[in-house]
Amino acid sequence: MRTITKFILIALAIMGIAWLVPGVEVVSFTTALWVALVLAILNLIVKPVLIVLTIPVTIFTFGLFLLVINGLMIWMAGAWIRGFFVESFWKAILFSIMLSAATYLIERLLGPPPSGNRIYYGETRSYRRE
Repeated sequence: MRTITKFILIALAIMGIAWLVPGVEVVSFTTALWVALVLAILNLIVKPVLIVLTIPVTIFTFGLFLLVINGLMIWMAGAWIRGFFVESFWKAILFSIMLSAATYLIERLLGPPPSGNRIYYGETRSYRRE
Protein backbone atom coordinates (compact mmCIF):
# COMPACT_ATOMS: atom_id res chain seq x y z
CA MET A 1 0.00 0.00 0.00
CA ARG A 2 2.90 2.32 0.82
CA THR A 3 4.40 1.81 -2.64
CA ILE A 4 1.14 2.68 -4.40
CA THR A 5 0.68 5.77 -2.22
CA LYS A 6 4.24 6.88 -2.93
CA PHE A 7 3.77 6.28 -6.66
CA ILE A 8 0.57 8.38 -6.75
CA LEU A 9 2.15 11.18 -4.70
CA ILE A 10 5.15 11.29 -7.02
CA ALA A 11 2.82 11.49 -10.03
CA LEU A 12 1.03 14.40 -8.36
CA ALA A 13 4.41 16.03 -7.69
CA ILE A 14 5.31 15.59 -11.37
CA MET A 15 2.12 17.39 -12.36
CA GLY A 16 2.74 20.19 -9.86
CA ILE A 17 6.37 20.69 -10.88
CA ALA A 18 5.40 20.69 -14.57
CA TRP A 19 2.89 23.42 -13.74
CA LEU A 20 5.60 25.44 -11.97
CA VAL A 21 8.43 25.02 -14.50
CA PRO A 22 7.80 26.79 -17.80
CA GLY A 23 8.79 24.60 -20.72
CA VAL A 24 7.69 21.31 -19.12
CA GLU A 25 4.23 19.98 -19.94
CA VAL A 26 2.26 17.02 -18.61
CA VAL A 27 -1.03 16.47 -20.39
CA SER A 28 -2.89 14.37 -17.80
CA PHE A 29 -2.58 12.48 -14.55
CA THR A 30 -2.28 9.23 -16.52
CA THR A 31 0.71 10.70 -18.33
CA ALA A 32 2.21 11.67 -14.97
CA LEU A 33 1.79 8.07 -13.79
CA TRP A 34 3.61 6.87 -16.91
CA VAL A 35 6.37 9.41 -16.31
CA ALA A 36 6.77 8.17 -12.73
CA LEU A 37 6.93 4.56 -13.94
CA VAL A 38 9.44 5.27 -16.72
CA LEU A 39 11.62 7.35 -14.40
CA ALA A 40 11.60 4.54 -11.85
CA ILE A 41 12.69 2.04 -14.50
CA LEU A 42 15.37 4.39 -15.87
CA ASN A 43 16.67 5.07 -12.37
CA LEU A 44 16.77 1.34 -11.69
CA ILE A 45 18.48 0.21 -14.90
CA VAL A 46 20.14 3.03 -16.85
CA LYS A 47 21.25 5.42 -14.10
CA PRO A 48 23.60 3.00 -12.30
CA VAL A 49 25.34 2.20 -15.59
CA LEU A 50 25.78 5.89 -16.38
CA ILE A 51 27.10 6.57 -12.87
CA VAL A 52 29.73 3.84 -13.20
CA LEU A 53 30.75 5.02 -16.67
CA THR A 54 31.13 8.63 -15.53
CA ILE A 55 32.92 8.11 -12.21
CA PRO A 56 36.00 10.20 -13.22
CA VAL A 57 33.86 13.16 -14.32
CA THR A 58 31.68 12.86 -11.22
CA ILE A 59 34.72 12.90 -8.95
CA PHE A 60 36.26 15.81 -10.84
CA THR A 61 33.07 17.87 -10.50
CA PHE A 62 32.56 16.86 -6.84
CA GLY A 63 29.33 15.03 -7.66
CA LEU A 64 27.67 17.83 -9.61
CA PHE A 65 27.72 15.72 -12.76
CA LEU A 66 24.99 13.61 -11.16
CA LEU A 67 22.66 16.55 -11.85
CA VAL A 68 23.46 16.12 -15.54
CA ILE A 69 22.67 12.40 -15.33
CA ASN A 70 19.33 13.17 -13.62
CA GLY A 71 18.57 15.74 -16.32
CA LEU A 72 19.31 13.15 -18.99
CA MET A 73 16.87 10.74 -17.35
CA ILE A 74 14.12 13.38 -17.44
CA TRP A 75 14.97 14.33 -21.00
CA MET A 76 14.87 10.69 -22.13
CA ALA A 77 11.48 10.22 -20.46
CA GLY A 78 10.27 13.35 -22.26
CA ALA A 79 11.40 11.90 -25.57
CA TRP A 80 9.67 8.56 -24.98
CA ILE A 81 6.34 9.48 -23.42
CA ARG A 82 3.55 11.14 -25.37
CA GLY A 83 2.01 13.95 -23.40
CA PHE A 84 5.22 14.73 -21.48
CA PHE A 85 7.27 17.47 -23.08
CA VAL A 86 10.55 18.96 -21.85
CA GLU A 87 11.64 22.05 -23.78
CA SER A 88 15.39 21.99 -23.09
CA PHE A 89 18.10 20.18 -21.21
CA TRP A 90 18.30 23.01 -18.62
CA LYS A 91 14.58 22.71 -17.95
CA ALA A 92 15.12 18.97 -17.45
CA ILE A 93 17.84 19.65 -14.87
CA LEU A 94 15.60 22.15 -13.04
CA PHE A 95 12.74 19.66 -13.15
CA SER A 96 14.99 16.89 -11.79
CA ILE A 97 16.18 19.06 -8.89
CA MET A 98 12.62 19.93 -7.94
CA LEU A 99 11.46 16.32 -8.34
CA SER A 100 14.30 15.12 -6.12
CA ALA A 101 13.25 17.58 -3.43
CA ALA A 102 9.60 16.52 -3.76
CA THR A 103 10.54 12.83 -3.58
CA TYR A 104 12.58 13.50 -0.44
CA LEU A 105 9.61 15.26 1.15
CA ILE A 106 7.28 12.42 0.17
CA GLU A 107 9.67 9.90 1.73
CA ARG A 108 9.77 11.93 4.94
CA LEU A 109 5.97 12.23 4.94
CA LEU A 110 5.42 8.49 4.55
CA GLY A 111 8.08 7.54 7.07
CA PRO A 112 10.37 4.52 6.96
CA PRO A 113 9.15 1.39 5.21
CA PRO A 114 7.77 -1.26 7.54
CA SER A 115 10.17 -4.03 8.41
CA GLY A 116 8.82 -7.55 8.62
CA ASN A 117 11.97 -8.98 10.16
CA ARG A 118 12.91 -7.75 13.60
CA ILE A 119 16.62 -8.07 14.29
CA TYR A 120 17.84 -7.44 17.79
CA TYR A 121 21.50 -6.66 18.21
CA GLY A 122 23.25 -7.29 21.47
CA GLU A 123 21.54 -9.61 23.88
CA THR A 124 19.56 -12.57 22.69
CA ARG A 125 15.97 -12.69 23.75
CA SER A 126 14.54 -15.91 24.98
CA TYR A 127 10.81 -16.37 25.47
CA ARG A 128 11.03 -19.89 26.80
CA ARG A 129 10.22 -20.47 30.47
CA GLU A 130 12.81 -22.26 32.46
